[in-house]
Amino acid sequence: MSQADGTAGGRPAARLGLIGGSGLYRMAALADGVWTEFDTPWGRPSDALLLGTIAGREVAFLPRHGRGHRIAPDEINARANIAALKAAGCAEILAVSAVGSYRAELPPGTFVMVDQFVDRTIRGGRSYFGEGIVGHVGFGNPTCGRLAETVAAALSALGLPHATHGTMLVMEGPQFSTRAESLGYKAQGLDVVGMTGLPEARLAREAELCYQNVAMVTDLDAWSDTHVDVSEVIAVLGRNAENAQALVHEVARRGVAPPERCPAGCTHALDTAVITPREAWPEATARRLACIAPRVFAPKTVATDSA
Repeated sequence: MSQADGTAGGRPAARLGLIGGSGLYRMAALADGVWTEFDTPWGRPSDALLLGTIAGREVAFLPRHGRGHRIAPDEINARANIAALKAAGCAEILAVSAVGSYRAELPPGTFVMVDQFVDRTIRGGRSYFGEGIVGHVGFGNPTCGRLAETVAAALSALGLPHATHGTMLVMEGPQFSTRAESLGYKAQGLDVVGMTGLPEARLAREAELCYQNVAMVTDLDAWSDTHVDVSEVIAVLGRNAENAQALVHEVARRGVAPPERCPAGCTHALDTAVITPREAWPEATARRLACIAPRVFAPKTVATDSA
């Protein structure tokens, strides 16, 4: 079991967090990495974290569904996943997800930089707040514009087919959509559908982490005449995996530690979010929240005279 406070010398740590979805279970570039167990106040994450370096950048890789794809979308402990990455010293997260497409112009093999979400999940574990401390974090722009610029440059440099903007419908897995549902969401102008982008992105914001989701299109959803078949989805995932790993390597090569104050506001998202006054915070709840936001919830030290 390993734990850390997610900071280095009072400044955000430089480690890049990587969350791999379906088809991205391991990182060849991290062949010499070390699988490290983490525990959090919200339980164990999906798996141990693989800690190592890619292109000289310290990274922490977490397979979202666990090695062997043994955790269903609605069973993922997203709070523990994000808390473990924060404990590992991550300051930003690149999350890769497999999705269906609502648009013919976003065919299988396309990468979509998701910058908006529509939530249709009913699962629990959607927030770190509660139990005596109420917080409402701004989520109008749910991903990090600064990190998005790095990812977009990496996709362009690699020549990978991609869209720099996209809205993901996050549905309650593990079921696929009905044709009626798919046609309805397509008519709303949404771009892709997945099962894991939320609450992951929202929790990353509550933990004051920079976060960007890159969706890999595996199929045209049920709106099309093409039947969604798991075997074909897996085949596309296999073809996408090499490109996804190339993207991760390029982002790590280009990336630098985010500034103490991310211009997108990620690193100080809690400045105006916590409604409950400090004097009313239950000690146990504040101590737990300090694991994901030590800047705000760590106990304040009082200077004393040494005379």
